[in-house]
Parts: sequence; structure tokens; C-alpha cells
Amino acid sequence: MAALVFPPELLVQAQGQGLGLKAVIFDVDGVLTDGRIYMDDSGERFKAFSTLDGHGLKSLQACGIEPIVITGRDSPAVRRRMADLGLKHAAYGARDKLAVAEPLLASLGLAWGEVGAMGDDWPDLPLMRRAALAVAPPGAHPEVLAVAHHVTRAAAGHGAARECCDLVLMAAGRYTALLDGHLDTLDGSAPAP
Repeated sequence: MAALVFPPELLVQAQGQGLGLKAVIFDVDGVLTDGRIYMDDSGERFKAFSTLDGHGLKSLQACGIEPIVITGRDSPAVRRRMADLGLKHAAYGARDKLAVAEPLLASLGLAWGEVGAMGDDWPDLPLMRRAALAVAPPGAHPEVLAVAHHVTRAAAGHGAARECCDLVLMAAGRYTALLDGHLDTLDGSAPAP
């Protein structure tokens, strides 16, 4: 039995249209990180990512829900983290996130009713307003909070994206099976019969 609980109306929203959400778009700065950018004289050097968020993104993948990253900045640290997580779809340095998202979703055969989006600032609003499920961390800009269907309890860079992933997995009816797999084995695979 899962200890995590979401309100029923939020779970219905998170189901999206048809057979449920098939992808979730995530911003990086202010969602997968706490929004701070560490720089020295030679430019950006590093970012801090949460392993909770990483596990959530991998859990989406394991259930056939595509995690997509569209970020306005480009950095070696972000590229490395997305590669380490095995994300197939990531766009870096996107000035217009909608212009990047629409052809990507079309290439995947997805409509906005099958997509969730998590963001924290104005550049994320076009995605969040079109998505079936819009999620924001608590420190997001007020205009973003106003369009969010769910504001996470966890802060950005500290499990907020994981909370979004858990919500989507729970709405898809996949959360409990994933959790049960991790209770039985170290790697989360199903135990032998």
C-alpha cells in the first residue's frame, strides 16, 4: 500500500485524455534544480540535481511515459545529467519552448491532451497552458502558480519533479506496481515466481 496520496480530482486531471499521459515536459532551472546558477570567471561550472528527481524520470521511462526536457539554457552539466538518465528527448538553449515542443510532440505522435508540463517561470507558460496537466514547484513565479493544476510540496531541485512523476504514475495506475517491485528486490525488478 502506497503512503503517498493525491486528491481524486487531481488524479483525474493527471490522467489526461484517452489512455492517459504519454509524456511529461520538464524545465531544468527552477524545476530539476533549485534555480541557482553557479558561475565563476570562466562561466557556468556546475548545477545540483536531486537523485529523487532522477529516479522519478527513470520511473516514467520504465512505464512507457516519455520524460522530455526543454530548457532555455545550455550547459555541459545539464547535458551530462540528461545523458546519465538516458533521456531520449532533450532540447537545450530553447528561446521559444513552444516552437521546440510542438514539432517534437508531432514526431512522437502526441497531442497536448496526452502531455503534462512542469515549469516555474514565464517561458514555461505556453507549454503549461496547453498541457493536460500543469505542475509547478512552490517557488515558481505567481503567474505560473496561477495556471498550475498542482503545486508540489517539495521544492525545486529537492524532489519537486519526483512528486510530479509520482502523481503521473499514480494517475496511470502504475505507481503501486513500481513501489511493490522495489519492496521485493534491490533493483525494482519483479521477484521470481
